[in-house]
Amino acid sequence: MLKDNPIREKLLYEIWKGKNFQIPVKTPSGQEIEIIDVGENNKDSAGPDFLNSRIKIGNITYQGDVEIDFRHSDWKSHGHYLDKRFNKVVLHIIFSNEKFQPYVITQNGRKVDTVSLANVIDDDYKSMIQQAIISERNHRDFTMPCSSINGEVPQNDKMKFITHLGIERFQKKEKRIFDRLKEMIYLKEMNIREPVVHYDFGENFQNKKFSTEDFNSPLVWQQLIYEMIFEALGYSQNKDIMLRLAKALNLEFFSKLSEKENIDRIIESAMFNVSDLIPKDYSTPDEESAEYIRSLIETWSEIKESYDGIYLSKQKWHFFRLRPFNFPTIRIAGGSVLLKKILMDDLFGKIVEMFSKDEGPGKIISYLRNIMIVKAHGFWSSHYVFEKKAKERLKYFIGLSRADDIIVNVILPVFSVYFEIFRMKEETKRVKKLSLNYIQNDSNKIVDQVVQSLNLNRGTVKSIDMQGMIELFRYYCVKERCKECEIGKVVFK
Repeated sequence: MLKDNPIREKLLYEIWKGKNFQIPVKTPSGQEIEIIDVGENNKDSAGPDFLNSRIKIGNITYQGDVEIDFRHSDWKSHGHYLDKRFNKVVLHIIFSNEKFQPYVITQNGRKVDTVSLANVIDDDYKSMIQQAIISERNHRDFTMPCSSINGEVPQNDKMKFITHLGIERFQKKEKRIFDRLKEMIYLKEMNIREPVVHYDFGENFQNKKFSTEDFNSPLVWQQLIYEMIFEALGYSQNKDIMLRLAKALNLEFFSKLSEKENIDRIIESAMFNVSDLIPKDYSTPDEESAEYIRSLIETWSEIKESYDGIYLSKQKWHFFRLRPFNFPTIRIAGGSVLLKKILMDDLFGKIVEMFSKDEGPGKIISYLRNIMIVKAHGFWSSHYVFEKKAKERLKYFIGLSRADDIIVNVILPVFSVYFEIFRMKEETKRVKKLSLNYIQNDSNKIVDQVVQSLNLNRGTVKSIDMQGMIELFRYYCVKERCKECEIGKVVFK
């Protein structure tokens, strides 16, 4: 059933009930359709839009249900193809003139004609529909297929499945971390410089047995956490290029320069020069910007001979539709501060030490947040881009929300792997317990949609459950794996 927009829904139903068509309605194969009885408008929250309709298609009269969607793809995205309530549908009506297939398939495998009314409705209605389409496109979101029919599944069962998915997601992160560690160790043994676009390790790597001693190098762990933090700072739009930047400007390069007094400026200079984000023409009216750009270029000219890695392309960075405090310039500025902590302040070792103490979860969380939150300072506290000054000063490069995200997605899984490799049982227990009970102070769009679609009590949602909701949405709902989902198995049986 249509449910996204009550005004649009009512309009489409009225068009169907009023039979407001300029020319005869035909199936894609050319058979004329006669609407004998439009049927009864279904008032329930689930099932087809009109029940007990009588439709004559060609020479055959059908009695059954009619489903009305905006687009042909809604039949799948709303889960109708899995729902036995739609097995009596005899006609699928859509109002979009976008490309569509001539039929849909019901849960019991029956083909049902799809008919677009985009070109047959009265002009007045057509104008209103076009406005509705524009509005709908501007606010389009993926709808979970079971959103209107999962009420029969008890909330406890939903949450149990979500928590299970959250644990699965954490374990996937652990596996990815372990695989990356093995790659780094092997690449170092083979003396291969990163980042490498494509490489095939072959049988030697696949058959290699790694011992605990292979993971003893602090530099490997520091590089790992540096890469993962930068990837997390990139969000979905810039995570790949942020990761490439961390691999290109690795800790081995920075460690050679760590004794220099101006290490802060060296890190920023390397980051912005290798990223290719520095403007080629820096004759800007903002004198502060011009001075900052000159200092980055001059600093780089002093150290670039010691760099033998790749340079990135400015065109690969995404600024479009990002809020200014999420611009890659700001994320690099924040990441540079954390990189210095890794390089100069033994951030990794200090976190190991904190988990090795018999401290309560609250104290560990407070400690991790204090490390990861980065207050804004210097040039980037008053600029979002190089060329002009911001209207308002920035308070944080990395605030509490992003710090929590890094802790949940990077710190906890990395140190879980670390403590397991070195058989540090008490520390492993503390990390696992924290991962199951951590509570973030923020939410996100996917979590909000899952909570709403599954009609869950919002209350306080643990991070492990937020991770489970993301896993559910991305790897079950969006990929239409409804019959593999524990909730889908109940509602689409």
